[in-house]
Amino acid sequence: MKIKILIAVGIVVLVVGLVAGIKTLQIRKLMDAGKTYVEPPETVATAIVKEEKWQQTLSSIGTVTAVQGVTVAPEIAGTVKEIGFESGGVVEKGNLLVKLDTSSEQAQLRAVEAQVELAEINLNRQKALRQEKVNSQSDLDTIESSLKQLKAEADTIRATIEKKTIRAPFSGKLGLRQVNLGQYLDAGKAIVSLQSLAPIHTDFSLPQSNLPRLVKGMRVHLTADAYPGQQFEGQLTAITPEVDSGTRSVDLQATFSNTNQLLRPGMFVKVEVLMPEKDSVLVIPITSVLSAPYGDSVYIVEPAKEGKSGLVVRQQFIRAGRAQGDFVTVESGVKAGDKVVSAGVFKLRNGVTVVENNSVVPKQEMEPHPSES
Repeated sequence: MKIKILIAVGIVVLVVGLVAGIKTLQIRKLMDAGKTYVEPPETVATAIVKEEKWQQTLSSIGTVTAVQGVTVAPEIAGTVKEIGFESGGVVEKGNLLVKLDTSSEQAQLRAVEAQVELAEINLNRQKALRQEKVNSQSDLDTIESSLKQLKAEADTIRATIEKKTIRAPFSGKLGLRQVNLGQYLDAGKAIVSLQSLAPIHTDFSLPQSNLPRLVKGMRVHLTADAYPGQQFEGQLTAITPEVDSGTRSVDLQATFSNTNQLLRPGMFVKVEVLMPEKDSVLVIPITSVLSAPYGDSVYIVEPAKEGKSGLVVRQQFIRAGRAQGDFVTVESGVKAGDKVVSAGVFKLRNGVTVVENNSVVPKQEMEPHPSES
């Protein structure tokens, strides 16, 4: 019995040793393969850092405002009898918006007009009598005064009726309707917002140090997050005569044609005032910049060192400047002639081997015109 147990134990030990030996050989082969493994190069597109002349600009943020914009409201209280518009509609100056009930005023007007007719008859009679010297001049003056008062009273009632007929004060686009038929409106109660959208203003400010360089008529570029890749062009139309004592800045206003009415009042926008001077700047595609919380960087393509062939990338931190179209300026970190990765930066790390392939890179433009989707 003991002999059988010893034989079984021996067999187990032999099997375990054999398995361990095989696994050891496999691990050694994997380690040797890892030492000789060469990571395949990443395919990237590249671009050359260029020195160009870019027009100087003064940048700011601004708010779009309507040239004319009001919240339409009644001057006097009344009950809504007629609504002549739809929410979001476009109206011309003078179009009917809301008509309040004027039945009582109409009745009062008819009564006063009847009194005016009677007073005119009496006045003509008194004039005839005066010519015959039957009555006094005082009687004639009293009748004339009464007629004038009645006419003034009639004009007052007509003005009240007119004020209860609310019309568009100018052409523009309406907001949401805030009243309903039969609703009683207090004086000043909002009916609808009316905004004139073409042309349109943008209000912004710049530090007071820029005031000597600003002249009315300068070109102004505007971009909005709502329309990425699209740029609007306008003119500087107003410069306030005073400087804000709190911010030491000067308030400005630019006007844009906005013929397609894409810009809307209240929009947050970025504004650039174009200066006549031009600066020498280093330019790279904006797709080359890898943004991170610790700073912006690019990958510079260089020949491999230590006798190795091929190309490798080196991560270089930069200070990016202003962007225009598909390009961005670099204030520090690269020099003219450097080759940087322009597509594929997110799959790279420092020292990775790369190969260039610029055959499928889309064309980069200073003023791109993206297709509508």
